[in-house]
Amino acid sequence: MQYQLIDFLSLIGSLGLFLFGMKIMSEALQKSAGNKLRQILASMTSNRVKGVLTGFLITAVIQSSSATTVMIVSFVNAGLLSLIESIGVIMGANIGTTVTAWMISILGFNMKISVLSLPLIGIGFPLLFFKNMKAKYWGEFIIGFAFIFLGLEFLKVNVPDIRSNPEILSFLQNYTNLGFLSLILFIVIGSLLTIIIQSSSATMALTLVMCNNGWIPFEAAAAMVLGENIGTTITANVAAIVGNVSSKRAARAHFIFNIIGVMWIVSIMPLFLRGIDGIMVSSGLDSPFSDKGSIPVALSIFHSSFNILNALLLIGLARMIERIVVWMVPLKEDEDESFRLKYISFGLLTTSEMSILQAKNEINLFARRINKMFGFVIKRFNTTNRKDFEKLEERIVKYEKISDNIEVEIATYLTKILGNHDITTVSSRQIRSMFRIIDELESIADCCFNIMKTISKKSETKTTFNQEQRESINKMFVLAGEALEIMHINIEKEYREVTLEGAQKAESRINILRDELKRNHLKNIEKKKYSYLSGIFYNDIYCECEKMGDHIINITEAIWDIFHQPAPVASEH
Repeated sequence: MQYQLIDFLSLIGSLGLFLFGMKIMSEALQKSAGNKLRQILASMTSNRVKGVLTGFLITAVIQSSSATTVMIVSFVNAGLLSLIESIGVIMGANIGTTVTAWMISILGFNMKISVLSLPLIGIGFPLLFFKNMKAKYWGEFIIGFAFIFLGLEFLKVNVPDIRSNPEILSFLQNYTNLGFLSLILFIVIGSLLTIIIQSSSATMALTLVMCNNGWIPFEAAAAMVLGENIGTTITANVAAIVGNVSSKRAARAHFIFNIIGVMWIVSIMPLFLRGIDGIMVSSGLDSPFSDKGSIPVALSIFHSSFNILNALLLIGLARMIERIVVWMVPLKEDEDESFRLKYISFGLLTTSEMSILQAKNEINLFARRINKMFGFVIKRFNTTNRKDFEKLEERIVKYEKISDNIEVEIATYLTKILGNHDITTVSSRQIRSMFRIIDELESIADCCFNIMKTISKKSETKTTFNQEQRESINKMFVLAGEALEIMHINIEKEYREVTLEGAQKAESRINILRDELKRNHLKNIEKKKYSYLSGIFYNDIYCECEKMGDHIINITEAIWDIFHQPAPVASEH
């Protein structure tokens, strides 16, 4: 019997159904508990053991180490997790991935759970139509769970029978008895499969099916598991290419952790596998070396024990791993001057809550850059050295141009969130608020640019300010800077905790000073304390600062409105 195209497509379809089930189940759990997951990670301390346990629990729940890694990178970038803390969570995430193997080996092979798949879909499908979002997410979870085992059953049916189709995988059998070379070969095969499929869980499922069908022996399957551990880190490192320094370091730490683990386990592989064989036999089970039916459970024991031991051995070396990745990925001097998006460069996450968090981090960085831009304006006003102020003007122009692009990029991302996820009312309000925030931030950048242009025109016309004018403008700069700082604090913190009081006081002080300067300005013009042209430049600067204050208070109000919008008033009849 020849293995035909239709057979190959059936195999791909089976794998696709398995992956689709994993995706639906993972997304349903993240939607249901997205904010709770975020709060758990955000509350991490420097306790590495707690980090390992957190990484394990999160990954075991959402069944995706990749999703956990993306969240870890996001929190490292946001400053909620340090690099050393993230290493602990990554170690735990590795252990969490072993749950998939146990779920498949216990349920997928020892009982006909696929028989329950259609009844499970029958239970989950009606829940999709509930208005209650929690019930809807549970419906998605149940359907995803059913699809996983339907896919696994189809995999078992559609993988080529090596006895009937020896040409399909005959090359694998030819390389199972080469000793150490076989070990390396199957590690490479496991890595490549994981990179191609983009899921270590799916590769593990394929490995278990291959063992169950007797294609490869226990030793080769264990080597493939090691390769899967490497493959999943390579995928993360490729994704981190477009990330910032923090994401690259976290990805490198994951790679180094797994590589070190594979190196030490390879050195004692025969002894380690014999130990697992002894555990199986002493427990009354058949030896995985002689009975293919025992391999799935033995492989799950190998997968779990390897990752647990690796974490125990390397948890004390986390500081060393941190130093290595900092050396591998140094912070460039101009890193903060890089205007490519940092947080949302990974694309949409699987839930609106996580995607909104990425957008919030990007907006936080946007606000930080606007703060920095205003600092350049103050330096430009008080600088007399021509070389220095030309450099400052170049940076202000650069910041203003890029702020336009950042606003567009974040707005595009927010639009995608609205179009790709089922979002709650609060999430919808939060996204609308973010649209308003980025618009106001870009307007603040425009104000900074306008002030810089006024200062430049003053210099070009050789117009001067007297001491009173300079002091008054610097007073206004101080108040605007304080308002910017309050605004930035409000953008950084949990939106639910934001209050209006501090921002309103800062805005009031700016308005009071503006009114005072305007009154004094008219008197000084009458008394001819400075030239009319000097007065125009002077008026333009402090009025632009007051306009900037309006945009600043608008941002805090936009945040506050998310959780304080009045309920709709019922119409009278």
